[in-house]
Amino acid sequence: MQSDSGLEHKFCRMDDGLSVTEGTRIEGYASLFGDADRGGDVVARGAFETSLKRMAAEGRRVRMLWQHDPAQPIGVWDEAREDARGLWVKGRLLDGVARAREAAALIEAGALDGLSIGYRTVRAVKMEKGERLGQRLLTELELWEVSLVTFPMLPSARVGAKGDTPEHDPALRDVAAIFEVARQELARQDD
Repeated sequence: MQSDSGLEHKFCRMDDGLSVTEGTRIEGYASLFGDADRGGDVVARGAFETSLKRMAAEGRRVRMLWQHDPAQPIGVWDEAREDARGLWVKGRLLDGVARAREAAALIEAGALDGLSIGYRTVRAVKMEKGERLGQRLLTELELWEVSLVTFPMLPSARVGAKGDTPEHDPALRDVAAIFEVARQELARQDD
């Protein structure tokens, strides 16, 4: 999804990724390499490398926001790095921020289970024939923020409180199926 400013969002729901400990510590995968999201985009391994190095050199951190709202920072990501699986983040919800306390409670209750990256596409290529129509391979991204979100776009990524092994919620599966049907219909209309 792209905004008027050119900033894009890629939502990620973690199967076993994000956990909250001590009420404020949070860690998990914000993006997974090789998995197509509901919009057809796939993030390639190494896509965040340049952006993360630049941020480190400039002494900046990836921002932690609530639902991509720049007016609602809710914590700090102390670490963001790529590994073989994806973009892994570790940080703290700030207990002095009311929305952060609410986010921790929602995660622990299983009511909130998504992460989403806010980024600008630097380089992308259309996938070759045989792949899904319109799918992009995102090869370089300028990472701006990682948000806690209600509805993630990447079905294989999900948030869970420590010790939880959340099952896929049937209602969310139904919403995901609706998005997939709509995406397929839009792809057919573009033909």
